[in-house]
Amino acid sequence: MKRVWRLVALVLVAGIGLQLFFLVRIALAATVDPQSTTFQRSEAWRIATGSKPFRWRQQWVPYERISDNLKRAVIASEDDSFSSHEGVDWEALEKAWERNERAEARAARQQARSSTRSQLAAPKRPKIVGGSTITQQLAKNLLLSGERTLLRKGQEIVLTFALERMLSKERILEIYLNSVEWGEGVFGAEAAARHYYRKPAAQLSAYEAARLAVMLPRPKYFEKLPNSGYLASRASTIAARMRDADLP
Repeated sequence: MKRVWRLVALVLVAGIGLQLFFLVRIALAATVDPQSTTFQRSEAWRIATGSKPFRWRQQWVPYERISDNLKRAVIASEDDSFSSHEGVDWEALEKAWERNERAEARAARQQARSSTRSQLAAPKRPKIVGGSTITQQLAKNLLLSGERTLLRKGQEIVLTFALERMLSKERILEIYLNSVEWGEGVFGAEAAARHYYRKPAAQLSAYEAARLAVMLPRPKYFEKLPNSGYLASRASTIAARMRDADLP
């Protein structure tokens, strides 16, 4: 019995230590630009150990050297209540959960109707919708793994609230725009602007910024399809909504 309690105590100590580590990282991020994120390091390892040549593009630029067009476009596309919420948009999260449940149910029905064919080919997995805010995305990319579990989601929400309490909205957006993925080995607004438009992030037009914002959920996919009709259409929609996006 003592061994069990010792094990429980060790788990608790390890858990508390991990939370303190996260809090220190977040506190440092208030004044020190993060050199890399957990997601970036995992991507760097994947690219370095793959068959393709290793290419990495990232250049940190301060908040004022990122076009307001891009800030507004990302907020309009990813999190239109970013400037006013406290880190988590519970309504969007609930809607995403409901959409995922319906998608899972449809997939289960399709598999049941085609049980014979499913023995020959694996059923197509439904698309998972996130519903995460910009702060949640930063918490996940900066500190956590990409696994999809309830425990990881719970940790993400805890870190999201810590980010909102310890960093300003402007700083959260600055770190996000400098670290988010925009293609294979392309990270941050400056690298994305130069990679796709051969110009600095400060000079992005409204439509260019809207296209970059639309790419965010699937950057590697859209990097290979620059002439995508969906990308152009959605970018036009985001460009029209940008004037209503509130900057922090």
